[in-house]
Amino acid sequence: MKSEWLPEPAAVKLDGLVERYHLGERQRTQLGEILLALAADERSPTTVRDPVQAADVHLADSLVALETGAIPSTHKIADLGAGAGFPGLALAVALPAAEFWLVESQARKCAFIGGLLALAEVSNAHVVWARVEEWEEGEGSSDVVLARALAAPVVVVEYAAPLLRLGGTLIEWRGRRESEAERSGLAAARLLGLELVEIRHVQPYDGARDHHLHIYVKDRETPSGFPRRAGMARKRPLVR
Repeated sequence: MKSEWLPEPAAVKLDGLVERYHLGERQRTQLGEILLALAADERSPTTVRDPVQAADVHLADSLVALETGAIPSTHKIADLGAGAGFPGLALAVALPAAEFWLVESQARKCAFIGGLLALAEVSNAHVVWARVEEWEEGEGSSDVVLARALAAPVVVVEYAAPLLRLGGTLIEWRGRRESEAERSGLAAARLLGLELVEIRHVQPYDGARDHHLHIYVKDRETPSGFPRRAGMARKRPLVR
């Protein structure tokens, strides 16, 4: 497949992202290949496969995190519950000097992501087939943790905190703000050594509403006993 075969509206959106984030021609080609692969595979683990929609929902919504300045151009970045590969895959294309680990518990989704990586020739991203709580190799080693449409904030911060090095950053994608969920997430974050530093309203594409990035920094070591065993963060949240 060649990215120039994209429908014109999708190509226009892709060109807009290339300009907005100062990407190169190779990166444009890689992102285009990803859009074509999503459209071609009926077994893709996402309902958003149309290239025009996917350019917004998957690519633009992923790349908007670059505007926070919280993602270094190098170092180790983990995407938790990667699903169909986003946001980590798009950000790996944009940041070729960084190393990405796309953590996903379902083998079928891991296989799909691996296929996208090969097709788009993305060499700086790696698929990890594991439950987040059981990924021992990742503990205390990530500079940035990404989480998009993963779980409630109270769960996400518990997943992320043990993986982050001291001074590392969690970026969590959320939609409409919910005060109760934010309250419990903030309380859990404090227990785990994270500090909420910003809730940023973003507009990744025209017409996007209620899109927010919650940004935490790990300023204290996470207490011993974390991660808890798989499933406990959801079953018995730290804060209710």
